[in-house]
Amino acid sequence: MKTSNTILGIIGAAAAGALLGVLFAPDKGSKTRQKIADKSKDYKDELKGKLENIASTISANGKDLMNQGKSKYNNAKAEVSDGIEHITN
Repeated sequence: MKTSNTILGIIGAAAAGALLGVLFAPDKGSKTRQKIADKSKDYKDELKGKLENIASTISANGKDLMNQGKSKYNNAKAEVSDGIEHITN
């Protein structure tokens, strides 16, 4: 989680820097607004991709943990059944 916060911080700082750079550039207002819109879309798309990557990683890790838990449960269940069978025989 700390890495994702760092990534989001870097992206936010880069976006703020780009926005300030565009605002102080000597261009017409319409061109400046278009540049801001384009950069915003680029950053939005980049952030969306990173968030999707983080979500898929979390999902994969959750599935792995679930499978490990099921396996351990089944092993414990088998051991208990074997123990009960051993006691009753």
